[in-house]
Amino acid sequence: MKWFLDLFSSSLGRKLMMALTGLFLITFLAVHLAGNLQLLKDDGGIAFNKYAEFMSTNPLIQVVSKLNFAFIIIHALWALMLTRKNAAARGSVGYAVSSGKSSHWTSRNMGVLGTVLLVFIVIHLKDFWASMHFGGVGMVDYDGQSYRDIYSLVNEWFHKSWYVALYVVSMAAVGFHLYHGFASAFQTLGLNHLKYNALIAVVGKSFAVIVSILFAIIPVVMYFN
Repeated sequence: MKWFLDLFSSSLGRKLMMALTGLFLITFLAVHLAGNLQLLKDDGGIAFNKYAEFMSTNPLIQVVSKLNFAFIIIHALWALMLTRKNAAARGSVGYAVSSGKSSHWTSRNMGVLGTVLLVFIVIHLKDFWASMHFGGVGMVDYDGQSYRDIYSLVNEWFHKSWYVALYVVSMAAVGFHLYHGFASAFQTLGLNHLKYNALIAVVGKSFAVIVSILFAIIPVVMYFN
């Protein structure tokens, strides 16, 4: 047990934890995006409300959801520790990057981007998760079965210009964060090879661009509809 504690209290251990939690959160983003795209269906929110009901009642999803919350906290705390340590040591930010002028802007500003995302996540959870579980969300009936009308809640927030602007800016931060973090996680875990590095980089950058753009498009489309 001591070796385990020593590992994850070391710089290498923190980087490993960042990489592992980061890859989990990347998977979560892909699933979350697939669900959020249901908002764009022209069905009055039926598909999204059914998706939201499944995600909030399925036992397995609930376990994964709690893990997700835990990993967000761990990822943020470890990022803060690494940022402070790296800043004190050489004035740069990152967890599997080279220092100096050759490093990319995103690798030098992962701490700033992460802070923006953490603030957004807190606001996002307050406005949606807390309202879903503790607020007065209305109910709708589809084929004789009742569902919480989460679609109307989302639609209400996505018709507020300041919130749409915040969402779009935050999704840009997601894109930049993923742009560096995806490949960095593979590098930290030792899953890099000259034969596959270029492919990993292309996949990571493509994922970052596509996911952030699709997330950002959703509130913009709903705002103008």
